[in-house]
Amino acid sequence: MNKVYPDAAAALAGIVQDGQTIAVGGFGLCGIPEALIAALRDSGAKGLTAISNNAGVDGFGLGQLLETRQIKKMISSYVGENKEFARQYLAGELELEFTPQGTLAEKLRAGGAGIPAFFTKTGVGTIVADGKEIREFDGEQYVMERALVADVSLVKAWKADKAGNLLYRKTARNFNPNVAAAGKITVVEVEELVEVGEIDPDEVHTPGIFVHRIVVNATPEKRIEQRTVRAN
Repeated sequence: MNKVYPDAAAALAGIVQDGQTIAVGGFGLCGIPEALIAALRDSGAKGLTAISNNAGVDGFGLGQLLETRQIKKMISSYVGENKEFARQYLAGELELEFTPQGTLAEKLRAGGAGIPAFFTKTGVGTIVADGKEIREFDGEQYVMERALVADVSLVKAWKADKAGNLLYRKTARNFNPNVAAAGKITVVEVEELVEVGEIDPDEVHTPGIFVHRIVVNATPEKRIEQRTVRAN
């Protein structure tokens, strides 16, 4: 089966629809699938629930989809870099399921592993636990968290072979492996595409069984959120 598509728009064609849950890899602007996010914006799909550690920044990353009002709900951990995110949320225009960062990672990992729910101490006694089941284990209270499974996952990797085996680069790995596994359909944006067999099996971070479509973006912008330079 050919998993390689000529561009991001073609890779999303036929699989993105209104009202879907979309999981997106990245941490801040590090390791985000830039071309796929832009193609999702251009698709015009609306009423989306977006699962992502954060929502990019104003005008870049998932921030683009907030500006076009394509996202109705965010399931995320950190929301501090996006003024439009804050404005929409405080105005009651955007739903937010605020999720501790480790819990978000585990919810995605569990979804990819076929585990429907798990118990964690994180959030007990806070608004994070409101409306959720609380159980006691060995004298300690734990909150039950449901796993996350996305209709479509958008992932950024450094390198892929044509079978979809993925290799991430350093901190750009972040949430991407968990997002890749948690998608019913996973679309991956890579900087380099190689033949099957050119990636050492011991170096594969995400096996190709989780990957359905691949698009090459050899020269992503890789914008920096906060550029700090030393004075001369």
